[in-house]
Amino acid sequence: MSGSSFGNVLKITTWGESHGAAVGVVIDGFPAGMEICEEDIQKYLDLRKPGQSAISTPRKEADKVEILSGVFDGKTTGTPISLLVRNTSQHSADYNDIATYYRPGHADYTFDSKYGFRDYRGGGRSSGRETIGRVAAGALCLKLLEQMGIEVYAYTRSIGNVVIDEDNMDLNKVYQTVTRMPDEEADKKAIALIEECKKNLDSVGGSIGVIVTGTPAGIGDTVFNKLDALLADALMGIGAVKAVEVGDGIKVSQSYGSDNNDAFCILDGKVSKKTNHSGGILGGMSDGSDIILRAYFKPTPSIARDQETVNKNGEDININIKGRHDPVIMPRAVVVVQSMVAITLLDAMLLNMSAKADNVIRFYKSID
Repeated sequence: MSGSSFGNVLKITTWGESHGAAVGVVIDGFPAGMEICEEDIQKYLDLRKPGQSAISTPRKEADKVEILSGVFDGKTTGTPISLLVRNTSQHSADYNDIATYYRPGHADYTFDSKYGFRDYRGGGRSSGRETIGRVAAGALCLKLLEQMGIEVYAYTRSIGNVVIDEDNMDLNKVYQTVTRMPDEEADKKAIALIEECKKNLDSVGGSIGVIVTGTPAGIGDTVFNKLDALLADALMGIGAVKAVEVGDGIKVSQSYGSDNNDAFCILDGKVSKKTNHSGGILGGMSDGSDIILRAYFKPTPSIARDQETVNKNGEDININIKGRHDPVIMPRAVVVVQSMVAITLLDAMLLNMSAKADNVIRFYKSID
C-alpha cells in the first residue's frame, strides 16, 4: 500500500491499523542533537486520545508512546526515529457485520474497489487511530520549531453553526474547554448542540483554525512546492477534512484587488504588511506574517441510526452501525492539525536551507 509516507527532507511514514497490535510512525531526516524524551511526545498524544469527555468516543486507550530507535542518551541521533503506541482496547466484534456491507460515508467501498480486500475492524488504515503517528511525529517538530521562535497554534473554530468570535478569542484557553474552542460562550453553545446530536443519534461537522507565528519570509517554493499547497496537502490528508482555506480563503473570490492586496510598510526596521488577507503566504512562499489556515471537517460518518446502503451481493439493505464513535471530531483533531502543520513547515524549512549559495558556503566554512 503506497500513500503512507509524507514529506521531502523530513519524511514520516505511519503504520498500523485501528484493531491491530499497535500503530506508530517512522521519522526519517530529523536533525541530530535535539533533546527528546517520551514525556515530550506523550503530552501531545494525551490531547488526542479517546475517552476524555462526554463528547468523545468512550473507547479507553492510554496511548502510551515507546521510542524504539533514533534516540540515544536523550538526544536524536539523525537516524530513523521509530515510535510505537500499542492498541489495548479493541472491540473487534463490534465490526463483524460490516465485512459484508459498505458503511455510508466510510472508505469501505473504495478500499474494496482498490484492493479487493480490506481490514474492516474499525476501518483499518482509514481509522482515526492512524493519526497517532502524525501527532507523535508532530511533537518532535513542534519542539524544534519552538526553539527557533516559531509557534503553531490550533483551535476549534466552529462546530455546526456555532462559530467562535476570532477577534476576541484567547488562545491560552484552547485546552480549558471541552470543545477546544478558545471562546467560553461558543463552547457552551457547541456542547448543547452536540448533546442534541447525541440524542438524535447523529453527528456534526465543523472547522479548525491555525495560526503560525514567527515564520521567516521565504519558506516554500514558487511552483509545485508552494508552501500553501504543501499545507493544504497535509491538511486534506487528514481523514474527514473536505476543504482548506489560506488567509481570507474563499472570500477573496468576492473581493477587489484594491481591498485584497496587503500594503507593505516598514515596522521596527523590517518589511511588514498592514493587513494579512494573504494568510502569510505570497507566491507560494511565507511573507513573514502570521500564517492563517482553516480546515473544514465533515460529520463523523458512524452514527447509530438507520441508514441505507448495499451489501457485497449488490442488495439494498438498511443498517445500524454499532461501536464507539465520536459525535464530533474537532476536539480531538485540533492536535492532529497542529502536528501536520508543524511537520510540513519544518520539512519546508529544512529544504530551504540549500536555497542560497551563501547559506551552503557559510555552513561548511563554519565546520572547517
